Amino acid sequence: MDGFLFFILIILIIVFAYKSVNILRPYEKGVVERLGSYSRTVDSGLILLIPFIEKIRKVDLREQVVDVPPQEVITKDNTVVIVDCVIFYEVIDPFNAVYNVVNFYQAITKLAQTNLRNIIGDLELDQTLTSREMINSHLREVLDEATDKWGSKVVRVEIQRIEPPKDIVDAMSKQMKAERMKRASILESEGYKQSEIKRAEGDKQAAILEAEGESISIQKIADADKYQEIAIAEGKAKATELTYKAIHTGNPTNDLIAIKYLEALQKVADGNSTKIFLPTEVSGVLGSIGGIAELFKDEDLSKKIQEEQTPIKKDKKESFTQKITKEE
Repeated sequence: MDGFLFFILIILIIVFAYKSVNILRPYEKGVVERLGSYSRTVDSGLILLIPFIEKIRKVDLREQVVDVPPQEVITKDNTVVIVDCVIFYEVIDPFNAVYNVVNFYQAITKLAQTNLRNIIGDLELDQTLTSREMINSHLREVLDEATDKWGSKVVRVEIQRIEPPKDIVDAMSKQMKAERMKRASILESEGYKQSEIKRAEGDKQAAILEAEGESISIQKIADADKYQEIAIAEGKAKATELTYKAIHTGNPTNDLIAIKYLEALQKVADGNSTKIFLPTEVSGVLGSIGGIAELFKDEDLSKKIQEEQTPIKKDKKESFTQKITKEE
């Protein structure tokens, strides 16, 4: 009998020890209730309780995730889209988290769904698809304000999916394709325009350079012609000057002048023209002819002239003699 009582005592001690000792992890806090009422909030570590009188409720302080199920939402332009999101939250007040909400997961899920309808209902479809950051920020602010009395803080909200109907997606795909083709056509036309402008500028520059080259070439040719004419004129002037000096230095006689005059007449008579024009100073010419007649009296001189000169054609002599007679 004593052994049985001792065994019962040992079992009671073990049960009391089990009920009175609790261990909280570093990421946990506990809410202690005594006889059904709030007693205190304890931190992590070894916690001693009065068995069967005190009870502890553990609260996880780590960041947790709530996956909001997909739902259909009508946008401002009456388009039905399917939207779902993910909510990240953490408990900051164990007392409020235990006593102010029954099922936090269900409460925050329903709250997120209703606020998603309100936010997206004020946006058109295009705005909904391009305003994810705005929707996330707005929804987080609403949820954080609503869950403050639940002892929780909404860290961030992420929209996972915004899915329009299939026909809308097909129309958007066609619109995007048309827009890209339009941009490609514009870029192609701009490229062609720039190419033609560059080509025209190149042709213009080439024409300018060619004109400048031709201008310089013409100027060079004109300068060369100018220098050539100057050189020829200077040469002629020099030759005339030398001839003049040679004539005056040689002191030619009337006989030599008469011979040169006859040589000139012979060249005139040998031409194809039918008319011969005589100098206006007829008296001087006749005087020269008179001197020539005196020269022909000298037979030796006459032979010398005949050897040096080609006989003048008979018909030319007659025409020439007739003309001289007429002039007399």
